[in-house]
Amino acid sequence: MKITVIGTGYVGLVSGTCLAEVGNEVLCLDLDPKKIETLKAGGIPIYEPGLEDMVKRNVAAGRLSFTTNVEESVAFGQIQFIAVGTPPDEDGSADLQYVVAAARNIGRHMTDYKLVVDKSTVPVGTADKVKAALQEELGKRGVALEFNVASNPEFLKEGAAVDDFMKPDRIVIGTDSERATQLLRQLYAPFQRNHDRLTVMDVRSAELTKYAANAMLATRISFMNELAVLAEKLGADIEQVRHGIGSDPRIGYHFLYAGCGYGGSCFPKDVQALRRTAQENGIPLRVLDAVEEANDAQKQVLVNKLTAKLGKDLKGKRFAMWGLAFKPNTDDMRDAPSLDIIPALQAMGATIQAFDPEGHEARQMLKDVDFKANAYEAVEGADAVVIITEWDQFRALDLDRMKLLMKTPTVIDLRNIYRPEDMKARGFRYTSVGRG
Repeated sequence: MKITVIGTGYVGLVSGTCLAEVGNEVLCLDLDPKKIETLKAGGIPIYEPGLEDMVKRNVAAGRLSFTTNVEESVAFGQIQFIAVGTPPDEDGSADLQYVVAAARNIGRHMTDYKLVVDKSTVPVGTADKVKAALQEELGKRGVALEFNVASNPEFLKEGAAVDDFMKPDRIVIGTDSERATQLLRQLYAPFQRNHDRLTVMDVRSAELTKYAANAMLATRISFMNELAVLAEKLGADIEQVRHGIGSDPRIGYHFLYAGCGYGGSCFPKDVQALRRTAQENGIPLRVLDAVEEANDAQKQVLVNKLTAKLGKDLKGKRFAMWGLAFKPNTDDMRDAPSLDIIPALQAMGATIQAFDPEGHEARQMLKDVDFKANAYEAVEGADAVVIITEWDQFRALDLDRMKLLMKTPTVIDLRNIYRPEDMKARGFRYTSVGRG
């Protein structure tokens, strides 16, 4: 099948590359010439495990190509995936200007049937706006061409996006057209050889499913973070509580880790957008109001934890920061807790030296930070090390070497990657989250 993917961010580039991997011909469109130049030269503009090799392999095989030419992209694929950004507007709603602009471009240039698929995370009712934009552009041209609009939300985890696409646990399709349903069934057949993972529903339900999924996951995170604060006060251990409740199959273990709060490109903006949608329809979502409030408060709780250990006057204090991205296995800094924690410490006079295995984006966003080449360099002369992102390489470091390098053997573990008894035995002053 010939596929056009509009947008080469996380969703667009991963989706286009994985569709090419199973034999489709895919053309990815982006209006950013630098991004397309990078892709044509064999690089990728983001860090995602396994993606770069897959891009190179499919470009070499002639199945994957890139362009900035809108007319070429519209002519190429019968299926047109819209995978552009939907950043939060000032009022928290999703900004749909790029989605609508992509739809208008398709309407201006299409000459035969197109299936237009919303892959971006969009509010309920967006498919109607896409359909209206297409019809308006066709009307301006005075032509009557058949098209369908479908919703196919992505469920990709940054850091594991390639595996999530190639081995999906579910594929959600929202459509009111049998033709569109059959085309998408054909497209996704290679990804569900073991059993049928495809769920077909109406368009509005598919649009809401994506927001509901992310809101539920964000709710679990905020719940555990608030419970961690209580556990610490009561002298309980949130890790033992997590095991106790996670063993219940009705609850499960996923997204029950206390820490710095959620961040990234999805949860913050999707919670805000869903709350905004509810407000516009006169429906209060009180649980989500509390979820967002708890997430914002958690970042200050953690700053308070640091100052309780070392005082509020941090002049002359040197902090080592391990991990800066919002989660491991990505370089994504959108709404990363480090963007709140580090400036707060700097405002109190602290000096920051940091290491993140993929800290390219962090270097552009964090000011007055001394970036180091590895975790050991980051702790040299430090009064404390703060673990913000739980990269695997931090879990089994030489703690004795680390202790010798530090000015004061103090560890503030905001991801609970170490055991308190082990750190105490090694002579560290150790503070974690929710373990009184």
